Amino acid sequence: MKETRTAERVNWPVTVFLMLGLITIAFPLYMAVVIAFKQPNEMTNSISGILSLPKRWSLENFSEAIRVTDFWRSLFNSFLITVINLGFSIVLHSIIGYAVGRNKAHSKFYQFVYLYIVSGMFVPFAILMMPLVKQMAQLGIANVVGVIVCYVVFYMPMNFLLYSGYLVNIPSALEEAARVDGATTWRTYWSIIFPIMKPMHATVAVLTALGTWNDVMTPLVIMSGSGMNTLPLAQMTFQTQFGTNYNLAFASYLLALIPILIFYLICQRQILNGVVNGAVK
Repeated sequence: MKETRTAERVNWPVTVFLMLGLITIAFPLYMAVVIAFKQPNEMTNSISGILSLPKRWSLENFSEAIRVTDFWRSLFNSFLITVINLGFSIVLHSIIGYAVGRNKAHSKFYQFVYLYIVSGMFVPFAILMMPLVKQMAQLGIANVVGVIVCYVVFYMPMNFLLYSGYLVNIPSALEEAARVDGATTWRTYWSIIFPIMKPMHATVAVLTALGTWNDVMTPLVIMSGSGMNTLPLAQMTFQTQFGTNYNLAFASYLLALIPILIFYLICQRQILNGVVNGAVK
């Protein structure tokens, strides 16, 4: 008998959509790289002048951007805020997600807590901005500490939803077996549940790190007047009421992109596993 082969059909609508998405992402990235290496006198108002390659590839814009933005100090501030926020977020949000996720099926109280925390995703920052500024000033933490506290609270709803959803894929038989062996709930969580949630830890880490690393508004309103800058705040130096120095600004953007891009590439495999396994069935 001859084997019958089914001809593979190309899903053209999806293919075209993906190609358009790729162009949408690749084109701004191309412009950022090209403009970052150009000199100001190479920038013209014509489209061809903007899109053309630099006449001479030079790192002068990058060195000048590092000097103007006090890059290394701003990088340290952003790194410090992001790392501390990640530590608190992964530990606290995973514990809360575990406690509520394991009990909401048979407890109306935990169902209310679940809905209450998730509802925080629908509160815009603009509504909370001014009360937060006043509250942080009264508490005396209108600085890096206040920014970290805000981030830990802001990212709780999203991370809590991811962790509680991921717990659906972890059988409760593991915890029951641990209890039979005499393990406490705390020991069970740290020895069994927490290591199993490693893919979701990576997903939460990248999503939280991206938001924290690129955020402008929270450090701007909380740390205003403290004399400390994060990278996004330092990059506002290039924008004035009279214009924008695009060459230095784009060079600074690329420098700020490198650390978070490396972090994403390291966690990429764990992120994909966490997204797939974390879907609520």
